[in-house]
Amino acid sequence: MSRVSVRMVAMMLTVLAGTLACRAGSSVAVPSPAVDEAKSAAKGKETAVVAGGCFWGIQAVFQHVKGVRSATSGYSGGTVKNPDYETVSSGATGHAESVQIVYDPSQVTYGELLRVFFSVALDPTELNRQGPDTGTQYRSVIFYGNDEQKRIAEAYIAQLDQAKVYPRKIVTQVVPLQAFYQAEEYHQNYFELHPSDPYIVYNDAPKVANLRKDFPELYSK
Repeated sequence: MSRVSVRMVAMMLTVLAGTLACRAGSSVAVPSPAVDEAKSAAKGKETAVVAGGCFWGIQAVFQHVKGVRSATSGYSGGTVKNPDYETVSSGATGHAESVQIVYDPSQVTYGELLRVFFSVALDPTELNRQGPDTGTQYRSVIFYGNDEQKRIAEAYIAQLDQAKVYPRKIVTQVVPLQAFYQAEEYHQNYFELHPSDPYIVYNDAPKVANLRKDFPELYSK
């Protein structure tokens, strides 16, 4: 089902909207990563790319994390150069809706970003979907940019699985980043620009609320 269809259903069926709100409003308490990078002694700029469902919510969550300089919606993991939303939505290009996170490693670590990702941004046990959105373009992925990111991500997933943090096994992929393509302008900052959109209200606003509640030390207005 497309996001447009979900919005229409949400507007017309308040019962369904309530169901989505309950699902989106949940969060999971996850431990800090046992394997992580040390915080940098000096300010700098590093990049992380993740995917997990609609990029609107992922972008909104990380825009409210201290130390994050920018979060940009886009597409990664596919076989077509310069994809657009319509072709990605068809599932034919192999891309996932992704978010590029530029952060200051002196303020927040890569492992801390992943902790937020697994705790409030998505359900990492859902395969090729998140909530009402289905298809490989909504799969859960960590696109690592170097060996250190790969090591931290794989170790953290193993840690969470071993601790049985979730009732099912994590299906989040850990794959090398080949390219990140910025999404169309109308997808950028969608959460901030359209706070009353039913999709945002029922699926993404609870994620940001949970970030503020569960990670007050990392939350930024």
